[in-house]
Amino acid sequence: MTDLILVLNAGSSSLKFAVYTAMPDIEEVLDGQVHSLGAEAELELRQAGDTETTHLGQADHSAALHAILDVLSSVLERGRISAIGHRVVHGGAHFSAPVELTSDVLAELEDLVPLAPLHQPHNLATIHASIEAFPDALQVGCFDTAFHRTQPWVNDTYALPREYYDEGVRRYGFHGLSYDFISSALQKIAPDIASGRAIIAHLGNGASMCALKDGRSVGSTMGFSALEGLPMGTRSGQIDPGVLLYLMDEKCMSGEEISELLYKESGLKGLSGSSGDMRTLERSKDPLSDKAIDYFCHRIQREIGSLMVDLGGLDGLIFTGGIGENSALVRARVCDGLSWLGIDIDQSRNAKHETDIGTGRVRVLRIATDEERVIAQATFNLL
Repeated sequence: MTDLILVLNAGSSSLKFAVYTAMPDIEEVLDGQVHSLGAEAELELRQAGDTETTHLGQADHSAALHAILDVLSSVLERGRISAIGHRVVHGGAHFSAPVELTSDVLAELEDLVPLAPLHQPHNLATIHASIEAFPDALQVGCFDTAFHRTQPWVNDTYALPREYYDEGVRRYGFHGLSYDFISSALQKIAPDIASGRAIIAHLGNGASMCALKDGRSVGSTMGFSALEGLPMGTRSGQIDPGVLLYLMDEKCMSGEEISELLYKESGLKGLSGSSGDMRTLERSKDPLSDKAIDYFCHRIQREIGSLMVDLGGLDGLIFTGGIGENSALVRARVCDGLSWLGIDIDQSRNAKHETDIGTGRVRVLRIATDEERVIAQATFNLL
C-alpha cells in the first residue's frame, strides 16, 4: 500500500486538510477544508480539478475531522496514513523546528494556550482526535512561531523587567509556515529578492507582515500573541495598553470580557459595525465599510515603513493570504501613494491577479501561499 501523509491545519473557524504521497517524494493527492465551524459548516473537497461540497450543519473541530475522514475513505483504501502533520500556532521559545508530538511535547503546548486562545485549543483538539483515529501514525507538529526565532533581540523583547522575558513574555511572531513557503517560492520566482530585502504581507482573517533579509525573519508585526500589529477580521491589532487599563478601571470589564472584545468583536468587524469579511466589506455601500478598509490599508502602509527600518531598505513587497491574493482593491490602496518608496503597480495586471504587478524600483508580487505543503515536507523529513 502507498504511504500517505495527512496534513491538518486547524484555524479558529476552519479545518484545512491535504493528503500527499510519502514515497519517493511528496505529491499532493487532494486537499480541501471545512469552513464556518461553530455555525453552518461546509466541507469542500478538491481532487483532480473538481470540487465537491457537503453541508455538515453545526460542527466542531472533532466533528469536522470525522467528516474529513469519511470523505477520504476511498483514498485510504489505496494507501495508509503513515504520518500526520499539524499546524500548531504557538511553539513558545522552546520549539524552533518541527517535532514529533509526544505526550511530553503536548503537555508543553497545553501550557501555551493562554498565549493563543483563539487557535491553540483547536490545534490541540485536532491533534488528540487524530491520535485517536490513527494511533500508529507519526504525529508531527509544525509551529507558526518557529520561523521568527532568527529575529534580533531588539525585535524579540518588550521594555519590561528582564524576568518577564525569561518567563516567556516576548515577541514571537506568527504565520511562520506561510512565510516559510513564500521564502522558498521567492528562490524560484525572484531569486534577487530572495537573497535581498523583502516584506511579506500575509493578509487574511488573521493578518501580519514579516521582514525578510536573505530569506530569514528579522522583524514581524505580531508579537506575544496573535493580537498585535495589523487589524484583522475580528482582532484589534495594535492598541495602546492604556485603553485596556481604562476598560478595566472605568468600564469594570473582566479579563474574559476584554479578551472577547479584542479577539472577536474588533478589527474590521468592529470598525465597520457589520462584518469582518473583506469580501463583504468590498461589496457594501456603507461608508463605515469603506472606512474599515481604509484603516486596514493605512496600517499596512505604516508597517511597511517600520519593517523597512529593520531591513535598511526594500527590494520586494509580496502579498499573500486570502486577502493579499484575492483583493485587488486592498493591494491597490496599500500601494497608492508609496511611489516615494519606489512602490508602484500596474492596475491592469493587479486587477487580473498576476504574479508580478509592480512597475517601480521595488518589485511587487502576488504569490499564493501553501502552508499545507510546508507541513507535509516537514512531516516527510521526520518520517
